[in-house]
Amino acid sequence: MSTLAAELDFNVGDKVVYPAHGVGQVAAVESQEVAGYTLEVYVVTFDHEKMTLRVPTKKAKTAGLRHLAAEAVMSQALVTLKGRARIKRTMWSRRAQEYEAKINSGDLVSIAEVVRDLHRAENQPEQSYSERQLYESALDRMAREVAAIEKIDRDAAVAILNKSLQKAAA
Repeated sequence: MSTLAAELDFNVGDKVVYPAHGVGQVAAVESQEVAGYTLEVYVVTFDHEKMTLRVPTKKAKTAGLRHLAAEAVMSQALVTLKGRARIKRTMWSRRAQEYEAKINSGDLVSIAEVVRDLHRAENQPEQSYSERQLYESALDRMAREVAAIEKIDRDAAVAILNKSLQKAAA
């Protein structure tokens, strides 16, 4: 194993987070020949997207591949959900870009901010289609990581997140 691979220490079977795709699992570490160079790659599978990604071990850290969030980060994300929504008064297109960037950052607390800001209680007005899409995307990404950390299914994780959001609304 390369020194960086050893430094990041991903093993076959580990649950990992790739910023643009969420929670996946390291299926293998293999060597591949690309353009005459031999590369060592992590083979990461994403069951919910039915996708396989190969990340060079030397680029894993810069690509944003990481272990599941630590308990402290998880707690901070749940506290973030309970906070007050902070919606900037900028144009929706600009806010939508910022939300998308936060979701794709892979940072659990940033994703929690998007969920919190776009969550609508039952007594609030309906969301637009694009708001709903971003909200669902952020909620799904967060729920999958919570589910992997807590070793529960996605629906149970969504219930935990909704409970935190309800406390915020109360």
